[in-house]
Amino acid sequence: MVGIQKGTLRRWLQQGVIPEPKHNRVAGVGYRIWTARDVERVRKWKAAHYRKGRGKKKKKK
Repeated sequence: MVGIQKGTLRRWLQQGVIPEPKHNRVAGVGYRIWTARDVERVRKWKAAHYRKGRGKKKKKK
């Protein structure tokens, strides 16, 4: 939906660069409940900070 690998998304969540979506637990298994608003936040962050095929954008001096 966003165009990134699951590992990249997990790393961004662990680093706190995007807010954690709501968690739900069913039979001991945890799930994240992604709303359309959550997905849009990730898209906006990606557009501002990430380049396709090249990773993180370089900071301007």
